[in-house]
Amino acid sequence: MNRLLGLVLCVAAAGYLGACALLFFKQRSLIYFPPRMAALRAPQVTTLAVPDALLVVSQRPRPGPKALIYLGGNAEDVSASLPQLAQAFPERSLFLLHYRGYAGSSGSPSEAALVADALALFDKVAADHEDVAIVGRSLGSGIAVQVAAARRVSKLVLVTPYDSLVDLAASHFPYFPVRWLLRDKYESWRHAPRVGAPVLVVAAGDDEIIPRRSTDLLASRFAPGRVSLRVIEGSGHNTLSDSAAYTAALQWAQ
Repeated sequence: MNRLLGLVLCVAAAGYLGACALLFFKQRSLIYFPPRMAALRAPQVTTLAVPDALLVVSQRPRPGPKALIYLGGNAEDVSASLPQLAQAFPERSLFLLHYRGYAGSSGSPSEAALVADALALFDKVAADHEDVAIVGRSLGSGIAVQVAAARRVSKLVLVTPYDSLVDLAASHFPYFPVRWLLRDKYESWRHAPRVGAPVLVVAAGDDEIIPRRSTDLLASRFAPGRVSLRVIEGSGHNTLSDSAAYTAALQWAQ
């Protein structure tokens, strides 16, 4: 009986370690879901050369000093957001970044690479525009916070943001040592205190992906008086942009 019990425990341990290894090596396929093609053709499409990749940027040019960079979600085709952003920001030139591996961009996504790419785009845009705002949605909020902490951003909008991706992952995989396994942690709480721009946090009233406590916790990380909060009632994580109230909320950063 003892031998049998020992064999069962060894098999269970081997299975658990195998599952941990699978989670470690396949983790980025659980975080990033790149769309293969852009749904809409932007008024202008350019490329941004960065180390190890060539990135597509969908643009809507406008005369004047104001610009906006949009950083989308983990499965988002950012070109589909262009009409709504154009409505919300009629005076700003729009720059929508297609992440590495997403809809025409080469390379493979990772936190370090995506943040570096967003910084490169910001620097390029800021060279021609003195007023650059950033909108980061879902996964993109974790990138946007890091950019705003490192650069002089005029306004920062975080849509359905989270305090830490590693904390979210730990809640989804409670029986695995996620904090040790996860490489792309997106710990926005680390960077939020260094953001000098005014911040708008837009939350979905019925968000089934990002717990409200995570969004509220992130909002508390910024300097006092820095954050405004808008809750779009009756909307979910992926249906938020269907609401006219969402477009109205974005106009805070006009």
